[in-house]
Amino acid sequence: MNILKYPNPILREKSEEIKDPTDPKIKQLILDMTKTLRANQGLGLAAPQVGVNVRLCIIEIENELFVLINPEIKNESDEKIIAEEGCLSFPGKFMPVERSKRVKVKAIDASGKSQIIRARGLFARALQHEIDHLNGELFIDKVTEQEN
Repeated sequence: MNILKYPNPILREKSEEIKDPTDPKIKQLILDMTKTLRANQGLGLAAPQVGVNVRLCIIEIENELFVLINPEIKNESDEKIIAEEGCLSFPGKFMPVERSKRVKVKAIDASGKSQIIRARGLFARALQHEIDHLNGELFIDKVTEQEN
């Protein structure tokens, strides 16, 4: 699959909820996105980045693949961290972004089961970044000035 690059307008669209998480087309999309993520050595990938306007993202961290269908952030810590972020839709671009240190996310997994994910650190950052994609928000919208 080709990864859309900024300023492709699809990256700014709000994604559609997935009605049937067990649809064979969704299963195939997950497989194709996983191959694409790995081929590009990314940490996460949202469906809009490959031109599919549905609420699906994947994150692979510490050799574990997380599939999130219709994810929503249910809770986030007040404690924030500024760190460099990159994005496969912005090759070679890294910028400081402030994100919550911890998040709680509700989503549906690849088998159609509801799941709650509690994450911190890099995983929490990746969740926030990918869910932003599903809302048509990009990390360049959240760049912050680093304090000296």
